[in-house]
Amino acid sequence: MSRRDALQRLSAGFGVIGLSGMLGAAPRPQITPRAKRVIFLFMNGGPSHIDTFDPKPALKKQEGQQPSGKLYKAPKTSGFMSSPLHFEKRGQSGIEVSESLPRLGSVIDDCCVIRSMHTNVPNHEPALLMMNTGNIQPIRPSLGSWVLYGLGSENENLPGFVVLRPTPNIVVGPALWSNSFLPAEYQATGVITSDMAVDKLVANVRNPELPLPVQRRQLDLVQRLNGLHAARREHDSALESQIKAMETAYRMQTAASEAFDISKEPPKMREMYGDTPFGRSCLLARRLAESGVRFISVYYTSSNNQPWDTHSDHYKRHPELCADSDQASAALISDLKQRGLLEDTLVVWTGEFGRTPYSQENQDKNKKTDPMKRGRDHHHTAFSTLLAGGGIRGGLAYGTSDELGMNAEENPVHVHDLHATILHQLGLDHEKLTYRYAGRDFRLTDVFGKVVTDILA
Repeated sequence: MSRRDALQRLSAGFGVIGLSGMLGAAPRPQITPRAKRVIFLFMNGGPSHIDTFDPKPALKKQEGQQPSGKLYKAPKTSGFMSSPLHFEKRGQSGIEVSESLPRLGSVIDDCCVIRSMHTNVPNHEPALLMMNTGNIQPIRPSLGSWVLYGLGSENENLPGFVVLRPTPNIVVGPALWSNSFLPAEYQATGVITSDMAVDKLVANVRNPELPLPVQRRQLDLVQRLNGLHAARREHDSALESQIKAMETAYRMQTAASEAFDISKEPPKMREMYGDTPFGRSCLLARRLAESGVRFISVYYTSSNNQPWDTHSDHYKRHPELCADSDQASAALISDLKQRGLLEDTLVVWTGEFGRTPYSQENQDKNKKTDPMKRGRDHHHTAFSTLLAGGGIRGGLAYGTSDELGMNAEENPVHVHDLHATILHQLGLDHEKLTYRYAGRDFRLTDVFGKVVTDILA
């Protein structure tokens, strides 16, 4: 008797056949896990590290002086530009945080700030792909898909990987949360959060005509036919993923109505997160985490659909972007902690890169350049990432960039290292979490990456 025959004979329903594709497909936790789930808060566009978590007072002494080296883009700069924002030591740990992030400053003792992040390329598309998939080309599975492949879902009634975004117009788009060559069941469920009505968030899940018992009879019949079809094929992952998707969609009719409905939250809770697209998405992320969703990505754009890409008017736009993100991000960390969920939920706050320590001129040559109208360009050799919960040491500022914020200097952390650390906290060895495709074993971190053990609690 084959494995498939045994599963079919031992099961009255067809849900186990969906499971058969997973048996032996990926390793279960290989390390004692400290986190069960991840909430990935992605600051799309690249926040300025020297205006958020990495103060650089030496820039004032270099104000207006021309930088040199291969990162210097002469036609666009008026020289080094210091931050006018005040940094204050916050919490018992005394980590310096910009005045533009007062709420995150209030929870900084629960957070680790990595000030020595770096990545490969200072362009949005490859940097976005690197942070989300570990590769600069759109050919690899996303971080969330790898996590779901390695651990499976905690709740079979909901998708295991959900992406929340206020607009479909995210740079690069679905390649950032693609399952790529992993089986289709590890693909994210994308949700547009511009309208938070449940029937808009998860549209077309409910059958408008048939009650659940009738649907169940129909689905059981279809699944039995699918079982006969699958039994004649040796591990058809596409078929098994489709079968699993049908079962999940059926169960979501009741589960999604509960998990996705933030109107069930008290008004004070909604007010704490903020009535903005990002605030509502963070509140929904907490509800999904509570419901057992393994990986939730929240892509940031402001209320007027602006990313963190501040090439001009930086010191007008930066505080506006911070105010929205700061409130919701800090509310999420505080809320998770109050509910006892922060201990096993890893929160990641990051962009794809940082911004230059020198200025970028206003591109309108007909206008006189006002220092406050200047922007900051893309910067990939130093930026900051914030982590909270999931067994990460709180109240820690790890690594440094140089005195001007140009390059990661002490304890540099590459994106591959960040990914390796995230997997480690979930109980997965990044070198052993592999999938054979096209004749070779692939992994999220390719042939790179090391766990940043110094930031682990």
